[in-house]
Amino acid sequence: MKIKDKKKLARVIATWLVTGIMLSVFILDIITIVLDNRYVSEIVITDETFSYEFGDDRIHFLDTANSDCILLESNGHFALVDSGEGNENPRRKTEYKGYRDEVIGYIKKVASDKNGKVNLDFIVATHMHYDHAGNFTEIINQPDFKIGYAYIKSYDTASVTELEKDGWGNEQMYYDIINALNNKSVPIINHIPDDDFTFGDFTLKFFNTVTPEEVKGNGENANSLGLKVIKGEKSAFLAADFTDGTGLEDIFADSIGDIDLLKIGHHGYYGSSSADFLRVLKPETAICTNQIGKIYPNVKWNLTMVAKVPVFSTAHRNGIIATFTDNNEIILTQNIM
Repeated sequence: MKIKDKKKLARVIATWLVTGIMLSVFILDIITIVLDNRYVSEIVITDETFSYEFGDDRIHFLDTANSDCILLESNGHFALVDSGEGNENPRRKTEYKGYRDEVIGYIKKVASDKNGKVNLDFIVATHMHYDHAGNFTEIINQPDFKIGYAYIKSYDTASVTELEKDGWGNEQMYYDIINALNNKSVPIINHIPDDDFTFGDFTLKFFNTVTPEEVKGNGENANSLGLKVIKGEKSAFLAADFTDGTGLEDIFADSIGDIDLLKIGHHGYYGSSSADFLRVLKPETAICTNQIGKIYPNVKWNLTMVAKVPVFSTAHRNGIIATFTDNNEIILTQNIM
């Protein structure tokens, strides 16, 4: 066979291989969507009325597209875990809509007292990516907002990648947040506690309080704080941007242990929710701060075929509240914004 013919044959084989792989991924994606729809249909999720008929121990998952903003509420106490996508992202000023007004408006609607004042026991910046911390400066600067203290790990330039250093604005955002907190005399806790602590009727526990040396250099996601929320026999894990690729899932899975609800790490992108991680945590329900269609096929496969859990999207349901009842149930409601 001539060299020219061999090259042509190699191109044909490569084309068919790539086509076969793409077709297989497409078919598997369809299967996982069908299965997830079946799982979701087995759970009743009604529209939120804010009548508190199921109690006031709640996790509010706001709809901020593919970004994280989670309001904790328990027995009259409020705290904010991440702030959602801001309006001034240095990486993509026009590609994504910011959620400053929606986030601030929602906090005022839910957490204001009779005088229109908001008291947040604490805020948590899980890590310095704009889709998690981009609104914090605006939130801190709200004149009617009082913040008890802020959990924020010190920014470590040795941990991030060269790509992140070039135009992502992580470090500048960190110092903007720190300056805003200092201007309002909000205590900053850089050394995150390992011990359980009480928040209303919830028990809370942080994970990855000190970034392990072996994951440094894997990007800012490797600095992510995870938070476990417990009431009675029920628990949730807010995975921030925990991924298998950073090594965090493997390091912390056993210490996190069994949970009932999982806020999927890294918005369901590649490297999150590995099969091994899900086998250890055994969640019964998953919430994704993203559109279902943007979850990577392998992540959908793990969730539907390995964990066999329904996945609820904040983007498709205009936000979701998970209420922890006094009867050891977690009840989901939607359309909160």
